[in-house]
Amino acid sequence: MQEALLLLVLIAAAGGVAGIISGLLGVGGGIVLVPVFYYVFEALDYHPDQLMQICVATSTGTIIFTSLRSVLAHHRRGAVSAHLIRGWGPFIAVGAVAGVFAAAALRSRELQVVFGLIGVTLGLYMAFGPRHWRLAQDLPGRALSAVYGGFIGFCSALMGIGGGSFTVPLLTAYNVPPHRAVGTSPGFGLLISVPAFITFLLTGWQITGKPPYTVGYVNLPAVALVTLATLVTVPLGVRLAHRLSPAHLRVVFAVTVLVLAGNMLRKGVMG
Repeated sequence: MQEALLLLVLIAAAGGVAGIISGLLGVGGGIVLVPVFYYVFEALDYHPDQLMQICVATSTGTIIFTSLRSVLAHHRRGAVSAHLIRGWGPFIAVGAVAGVFAAAALRSRELQVVFGLIGVTLGLYMAFGPRHWRLAQDLPGRALSAVYGGFIGFCSALMGIGGGSFTVPLLTAYNVPPHRAVGTSPGFGLLISVPAFITFLLTGWQITGKPPYTVGYVNLPAVALVTLATLVTVPLGVRLAHRLSPAHLRVVFAVTVLVLAGNMLRKGVMG
């Protein structure tokens, strides 16, 4: 009971911090939550064979609620592209399910390395990538959209993130206005997190040594606590965001991702 209470307190605190970062940076928080879940579970001496998979799966559960809240808010402002969601959505969902099975096939340390490599790449792009890079003036055709959608869904489910770090730069590179790219991104997040979450619930039952109340790969108390905590702290992050310039926000996001993903990569390589 004492261990369970400590677990709940630490995860609630992590959710509060993730909520601030989510509101501040406009991301679902998975890029922050996955490393935090890992450090909390490891500190409490839970060492199942696929601990990293549990962290990724649990993160997808929290993204459902943050993405839903965000997409509804953006929809009220007319910033969500239903055309994009219909066109890319099926491929994103299929890619997300494939990403879950790929994650389950890896060892925990291997998934740490994958998470770290992709996260560091995203952080470097945010820090040094071109601000006004364009691939084309119009959106790609159906075949290339299927490739993009499958890739986004696959990598996002593999990492336990909502995909905004991929979709916003990609859509703006195809001349989608930034506010519409940001508003549509959480819609994609729902199409990633819902099928990934269900698939993670249905798999991983054979894993032993999991934290209490873990169903499949998903730790249900962590999902509930983080969701409640973010409801309180996301508005605080939003208020902080309005006090910083876009350039400063980009730097904050890049540094945050590089530190967390870089440390995860180090742990995966060095053990």
